[in-house]
Amino acid sequence: MHISMWKKMIHPDDKPAVMKAFNEHLEGHTTRLENEHRLLAGSGEWKWIIDRGEVIARDNYGKPLRMVGTIVDITERKKAEETLRESEERYCLLFNNSIDAVLLADPGGGVYAANPEACRIFERTEDELCQSGIDCIIDTTDPSYYAVLKEWNRTGKFKGELTLKRKNGAIFTGEISSAIFKDKNGHYKTSIFIRDITERKQFEKEMARLDRLNLVGEMAAGIGHEIRNPMTTVRGFLQMLEGKQDCSKYKKYFNLMISELDRTNTIITEFLSLAKNKTVELKPQNINHIIQALFPLIEADGMITDKNIEIETSEVPDIALNEKEIRQLILNLVRNGFEAMSPGGKLTIKTFRDGDEVVFAVQDQGGGIKTDILDKIGTPFLTTKDYGTGLGLAVCFSIASRHNATINFETSLCGTTFFVRFKM
Repeated sequence: MHISMWKKMIHPDDKPAVMKAFNEHLEGHTTRLENEHRLLAGSGEWKWIIDRGEVIARDNYGKPLRMVGTIVDITERKKAEETLRESEERYCLLFNNSIDAVLLADPGGGVYAANPEACRIFERTEDELCQSGIDCIIDTTDPSYYAVLKEWNRTGKFKGELTLKRKNGAIFTGEISSAIFKDKNGHYKTSIFIRDITERKQFEKEMARLDRLNLVGEMAAGIGHEIRNPMTTVRGFLQMLEGKQDCSKYKKYFNLMISELDRTNTIITEFLSLAKNKTVELKPQNINHIIQALFPLIEADGMITDKNIEIETSEVPDIALNEKEIRQLILNLVRNGFEAMSPGGKLTIKTFRDGDEVVFAVQDQGGGIKTDILDKIGTPFLTTKDYGTGLGLAVCFSIASRHNATINFETSLCGTTFFVRFKM
């Protein structure tokens, strides 16, 4: 092939680089010519080729006299390389942008790659994860850990939930999918996909708690009035008998029975507050105004029990509220806070705006909530008080639900804070 014909067949996009290398070789700047580029084939297709050449004779002035070379079709190789490149790009895209944490490890637990999500949820850099290995992220005190390990060793894969830990020691529940595979060199490796399901677990607990509340509420709506009616009759007859002369020696017993009936009636009233289908009228109101109206009553409760009160209200917008129910919610949380503290303790009532929420908070200086009942807070009839009904917090959760609000809390040995979050 004549050199002029070869030049015409070079792809326009490749031609500048090819001709530059070609001319440099002709001028003696390189000892050998080698290029990969596209060349027009007789079929009209562009083929990838590799051409190699060398000047083998020059005149006394260094001018090239003769050159030999070869052209090899590498189109298939180029297609394979392109397919591999695209595959690697897709892998990198999925690896780096996955909503799940992805770890690549060897069967012994050594990590050699971690994606950004893995670094985020474990609060470690990729280097830290690679240096520490799998052991640094697994909570080995989880009772199911050894069963998982046994299953993984037996089958080479695992799919399920496991307790994991972040760099600061905080634990969380992760949904894991892991399997062994062979890399391109035939070595066994492990892929581990992890999803932080903390929020999902909390949502499931909240739904279970609401289901219990709804069940109790349906029971309350169905039988509450039927119980109250005969109780009213019994109470009336006890009052009548109490007034009779020949029953005067039993007066203290009648008083005791009447007081117990009144206490039962109070419980039924709270019981009915749990009813899911209870209709309440909501209208725009400011929660600060409700707190101010209740303050004399709250202050009196504090003085009786020798507790201090601090009000820290911030300017917040009006939200849709039912004043009667919100008064009950505030009093329940405040009185719970008083009962959690020893004399001299301080209770702080706060309101503030947090994003698109108005937050009402009650903070006590008690000893905190015991860990064995943390997951049961708000469950009807759960109480740690000697004479409690276990309905106060359940009623608060029910009221919050009717206001499209949520209740959460923070607790420690220094006290507990309940937060009621209302959507604006």
